[in-house]
Amino acid sequence: MIARRHLLAMAGASLLPLGGTAAAQTAPLVAKAASPDGTIEVQIATDGDGRPLYSVTRLGAPVITASKLGFILTDAPKLERGFRLGAPVIRSSDETWEQPWGERRTIRNRFTEMRVPLTERGALARRMDVVFRIYDDGLGFRYEFLEQAALPALNVGVELTEFTLAEPGEAWWIPAWEWNREEYLYNRTAIDAVGAAQTPMTVRAASGLHVSIHEAACEDYAGMNLSRAEGRRFRAALTPGLSAAAVELTVPCVTPWRTLQITDTAGELVESSLILNLNEPNVLGDVSWVKPMKYVGIWWDMHLDRKTWASGPRHGATTDYTIRHIDFAAEHGFDGVLVEGWNVGWDGEWFGNGWDYSFTQAYPDFDLERVAAHARAKGVQLISHHETGGNGHHYEQQMEAAFAQMERLGQHAVKTGYVADAGGARVTGPDGKPHLAWHEGQPMARHHMRVIKAAAKHKVAINAHEPFKDTGLRRKYPNMITREGARGMEFSAWGQPGNPPEHEANLVFTRLLAGPMDYTPGIFGMETRSPDGIATTWAKQLALYVVIYSPLVMAADLLENYEANPEPFRFIKDVPVDWAETRVLNGEIGDYVTIARKDRNSDVWALGSLTDENPRVLTAPLTFLDAGRRYRAEIYRDAPDAHWKTNREAIVIESREVTSADVLPLRLAPGGGQAIRFVPLGRARR
Repeated sequence: MIARRHLLAMAGASLLPLGGTAAAQTAPLVAKAASPDGTIEVQIATDGDGRPLYSVTRLGAPVITASKLGFILTDAPKLERGFRLGAPVIRSSDETWEQPWGERRTIRNRFTEMRVPLTERGALARRMDVVFRIYDDGLGFRYEFLEQAALPALNVGVELTEFTLAEPGEAWWIPAWEWNREEYLYNRTAIDAVGAAQTPMTVRAASGLHVSIHEAACEDYAGMNLSRAEGRRFRAALTPGLSAAAVELTVPCVTPWRTLQITDTAGELVESSLILNLNEPNVLGDVSWVKPMKYVGIWWDMHLDRKTWASGPRHGATTDYTIRHIDFAAEHGFDGVLVEGWNVGWDGEWFGNGWDYSFTQAYPDFDLERVAAHARAKGVQLISHHETGGNGHHYEQQMEAAFAQMERLGQHAVKTGYVADAGGARVTGPDGKPHLAWHEGQPMARHHMRVIKAAAKHKVAINAHEPFKDTGLRRKYPNMITREGARGMEFSAWGQPGNPPEHEANLVFTRLLAGPMDYTPGIFGMETRSPDGIATTWAKQLALYVVIYSPLVMAADLLENYEANPEPFRFIKDVPVDWAETRVLNGEIGDYVTIARKDRNSDVWALGSLTDENPRVLTAPLTFLDAGRRYRAEIYRDAPDAHWKTNREAIVIESREVTSADVLPLRLAPGGGQAIRFVPLGRARR
């Protein structure tokens, strides 16, 4: 790699082919900086009308061509033209920090930062700084507003940030502004055929370069979508708020980081820590009470229509049925039991409503005190479910009491839910009254932060479903432990259609780039209400425990299916859930992926590999294992006649001795996978 110096250029526009008017080519100020190893460069300049524009190159080749920056405000002239660039301030940083839990223990945070002041030439002389942090695998940039008399508030109607992709290629994306929030199958189209997309949106350019567009540290702002303006030019499309302004902030303030992960391979996108690094360090202090864990629960029964959330003769969350799950968890080494439908409010119309929920009062057939005491005696965490029907306003009236009750009962994790159509959530407005809102609008961002902070006071971790998107806030608030935010396993219980075989291979390189997902794997009962049932093999269900990362991970099937199949169930019992290292051995978006992870609490490694509807033979070099050490590879693979449509349960379970010098073949059936656990045995024989 050719190292480059960090350059600040005060010369002409020839340094940055931005286009524009003839005046723009004469004497604009141009600033540029490079990543620590010089791979990625960012340049920013103004055109002849004073419009700020930025561009990005990688190894000298354009990635993002001239793209606008700025805002249209609802109560003041727009921040879009007439700017003068001030002298940039460039600094370097290199640190290593440790995650309290995660897909790797330590993360290196090495970047070049360039702060570029932009000041209006006119009488208002308003100033906004654009701050770039440039990494070897991408960059983030955000707007920062210092205190100033001419701009006391930032009321944003439109954010003008653009991403103009230099190369043609393919994009993987889900639609924005649809009723079912983030729960859609991924489209695979040409970049210039994308409509309005949610982020992360991942593209593979014609040259093979991979780029994912997303955001980081969205704590008090509207979620960003991408609206294709023309060709390959995309503009930030903010989720609406409660007024004409999508975002209402008091200056001084900062926006979230707009992020670009840029790598040669799809696997390097997965290995990137850019999103986390752009978030602030932990502010909660000691978070040893946040425990990664595997859990079982009363959940899949309802999706199969065997039991109900509502009270009545088929009610799932009864005292006896929950105690059965607690005993099962204790016997088989699971840490928790999720209970859905335990609390008053599930009768009648709760979807998009939620007014009848109580988050402290149980149904008469669920003895909360007895169940919680039994769980404590067995060393099992009871995980409550707080479904709100999208009614965050109602939840906020009770959450303090609910979290206090959980703390008293020894419960340290809760699954929250916001089931309502997009635009149909309820939030507390400035007047203290409930207002309808979008799930990823600024008012819901504020709601989720209130929930996270209130839960932290009572040592409760949050697993949010129908959530605000993940932007890496788990670094700052480690009790934001996981979330849904994509089409989960339940669609394979009743979806028309269910999740196709390629779905998980899409998620790894799209949704999961944002952060952990509670996907609820481990289904052995393959016939469901969906036309294709579970469109995987058993071996692929096991591989999901390694491939799809979540620190709270469910063994989601019915207990009787595990009791009837103890041999494949063994892998679910044995696989770790908190990791010291993560390596992506191979992968292509939507096609296949192989990931190896090392347990944080031992020297055990686990490997998961999966494919789409196509059979594949992949290879796994075991170089990640310790050299000179022997391991027992416990292999759970597709049988030769396995197939996601016709023979999903066909699995071979075997073991063999391996070392780091070995290369294992991975034969994956159509819709199949392979899961392996590597257990150290001793030093290799000479």
